Amino acid sequence: MKFLIAPNAYKGTFTALEAIALIQEVLMELRPSSISCCQAVADGGDGTCALLADSLGLERIACLSLNAIGQPLAGIYAWDASSKTAYLDVSTCSGLGVLPTHAREPSLTSSFGTGILIQHAIQKGAKHLILGLGGSATIDLGVGILQAFGFLFLDQNGRELPAFSPEFLKRCRHIQRPLRLPEVSFTCLCDVRNPFFGLNGAVRVFGPQKGVKEAEIAATEVSTAAMVELLLRKSPSPFLDQPGFGAAGGIAFGLAQFFPCSMEYGAQYFFKQVNLEEKVKQVDWILTGEGQYDLQSKEGKACFELKQMAHNHGKKIALIASGKEGYASGFDAVLELPTLDFSDLDYKKKAQEEFQGLLRDAISTGLFD
Repeated sequence: MKFLIAPNAYKGTFTALEAIALIQEVLMELRPSSISCCQAVADGGDGTCALLADSLGLERIACLSLNAIGQPLAGIYAWDASSKTAYLDVSTCSGLGVLPTHAREPSLTSSFGTGILIQHAIQKGAKHLILGLGGSATIDLGVGILQAFGFLFLDQNGRELPAFSPEFLKRCRHIQRPLRLPEVSFTCLCDVRNPFFGLNGAVRVFGPQKGVKEAEIAATEVSTAAMVELLLRKSPSPFLDQPGFGAAGGIAFGLAQFFPCSMEYGAQYFFKQVNLEEKVKQVDWILTGEGQYDLQSKEGKACFELKQMAHNHGKKIALIASGKEGYASGFDAVLELPTLDFSDLDYKKKAQEEFQGLLRDAISTGLFD
C-alpha cells in the first residue's frame, strides 16, 4: 500500500509538517510495510508562501519590518534568483497571528509592514512577487503597501497621514502618487472567492474576525468605498470588483490599480508548483485534512481541491478534520476530530493524541486494506 500524506495546517494546534510527522509515526507503527510520500499542501491561506518556499527549497531572506499596528518584528520572504521572484505571506508582518487579540483594530491596522518586505525584495532585484493573502489583520485596500512605494495620503488640510494613524481611511481626502513606480508585477494567492463589496464582501464577511464590531460595519463600508474612489482617481485602470478582492482587506484591489496583478486560487497554484498531480497518480490512498472542514472548504480550499484531483485519477482519499461537512463532500473516508477545548493548557498535546488515536482506530479496523 502506498500513501500520499498531504495535510493542510491545523490552525491553532499543529502545522502541516507536524501533521505529516504524526501520520508517519502511526503508519510506521501499524503499517510498517507501507510506502509514504509526503507533501504538505496550502491554498492561499496563512503561511502558504512559507510552505511553498519549503517545498521548492528557496532561499529565505530576513528583513526588519513592522506588524499591523507598527511594532517592530522580523520579517522574512523567499527568493528565487533565477526567476527574480519573491514569495511572501501578508500574514508574516500584517497578520492576525502576530497581534494580541486586544490590538485587532481595523481602523488602525495597516499593511505597511508588508510593503517594507516588498520594497526590500525589489531592491534585491525582484521583478515578480507572489503574495499569499491569507491571515491578514487589515482592511486597508493595500494602502499601507502603497505608502511603502511612496504614495502620500493627505487629510482635509493637506497634511500627510502616517501609516498606523487612527481612522486612516476615514480621514483621508487626497492622494499624491509618486512620479515613478517600480516595474514589478504581482500574483496574489487567495483561498476565497469573495469580492470586496457587497453582502459577501470583505467588511461584512471578514471584518468581524479582524475586529470590526457589528455597529461599525456600515461606517467601515463607507470609509472603504471613499478610499476606492480616491484610488481610482489616480489609477489608469478601470474598476472591476473581482472574485478574491475581498481577501486580505482588498490588498489585491489596491495593487491592481497601479501594477500588473493577477489573482490565483491558491490551492491550484500550489498544487501545480509542487507537481502534486504526479504524486497523486503514484499512490493508492491520500490522507489529507485541516483543523475545521466547513461550508467554505468547497470554495477552493486545499482538501476539497485535492479530493477532486484524487477522484479524477481514480484514487481514494481520507479527510482528517473536525466538523460534519466532510461527510457530504465525497471523501472516501472521514475521520472526524473532536472539538477542542482551547482553554485547556494542554490542548495541543491532547489534540495530537486524539489525532493519532483516530488514525490508529481507522487502520486497526481495516479502513485502508
